[in-house]
Amino acid sequence: MKIGITCHPTVGGSGILASELGKYLALRGHSVHFITMSVPYRLREEFHENLFFHNVEVEPYPLFEHTPYNMALAAKMREVAEEEGLDLLHVHYAIPHSISAYLAAQMLMPRRLPIVTTLHGTDITLVGQDKSFFELTRFGIENSTIVTAVSDALKRETEEIFRPSKEIRRIHNFVDASHFRKQRGPCHRDTFAKRGQLVYMHSSNFRPVKRVEDVVKVFARTVEKVDGVLVMIGEGPTQRAARELAQKLGVLDRVRFLGNQMDVAGLMGCGDVFLFPSETESFGLAPLEAMASEMPVIASHSGGIPEVVTHGEVGYLTEVGDVDAMAAHAIELGLSEELRARMGRAGRARAETVFPASKAADEYEAVYREAIEG
Repeated sequence: MKIGITCHPTVGGSGILASELGKYLALRGHSVHFITMSVPYRLREEFHENLFFHNVEVEPYPLFEHTPYNMALAAKMREVAEEEGLDLLHVHYAIPHSISAYLAAQMLMPRRLPIVTTLHGTDITLVGQDKSFFELTRFGIENSTIVTAVSDALKRETEEIFRPSKEIRRIHNFVDASHFRKQRGPCHRDTFAKRGQLVYMHSSNFRPVKRVEDVVKVFARTVEKVDGVLVMIGEGPTQRAARELAQKLGVLDRVRFLGNQMDVAGLMGCGDVFLFPSETESFGLAPLEAMASEMPVIASHSGGIPEVVTHGEVGYLTEVGDVDAMAAHAIELGLSEELRARMGRAGRARAETVFPASKAADEYEAVYREAIEG
């Protein structure tokens, strides 16, 4: 198949999922064309056969106060679909991508161009519920050929909020377990931890919903009993507040702010415990990547996270904002190498059997065929 994929190319779950899916589909022999503002974050490291990139260029024009990206994207989608003979468009996020795809499909009439839209969370829970975007989001859902959601929780929420006339299909996110794995040999660990210190980790885009300050609070209480460091991967609007809080709590010398990193898998393979106190998540891709890396996960019981993290088996779930409970679990795991190893192995097994890339690719391929056949 010839598949067009549009996603946000920055760091974030939707862009990561789209990138990893594109790579896996290309390995299966499909021709995958990314239509984006720039090369997606996870695809900047190396060349991939059967993967192609089409840059959406927005020319500045004095008439427009803001550059008309959505229209430029629609025009580029139409152009690539026509020139490359795309069989369908797979867009990640209802707003704005499904709307641009709809315009592209209309421009190609009478030729039919199916649209598969994957919902990732904030396009429904934040953007979509904004009064000015609500009907536009509903329109994008209703005018997609097939709509998927990355968790049962997001599927239910979408159906409750928008009451769509069509079925929302659930296809879970996935992890490449051959890429994310425990580093048994030398790794980056020595660059941020002394011998014998535990490595607690967090990875996100540091938006307020991630509750990064809770990560610092949990760690500050944990190091009263456990000798460890905190490795923070990513950057965003709450990074400064997290750094200031670490200084206030007297643990800044134990916290490593690494910013955005290309080798996230290599870093996660060096960790011992993963902290993820997010307010809400449609799925929880970072915890899944941590599980594949054999890190026990301490996370919030919110959104789609319980579909990924099984409490007491691969880690622990607490109520949102319960720093005391999270710290107690972080101390328990920090003091027991046997418990960390057992939960780490269980997390790896769950990642491999429940969330493999091959399963998700099979499901998306079946959706694509159905969309193409009409």
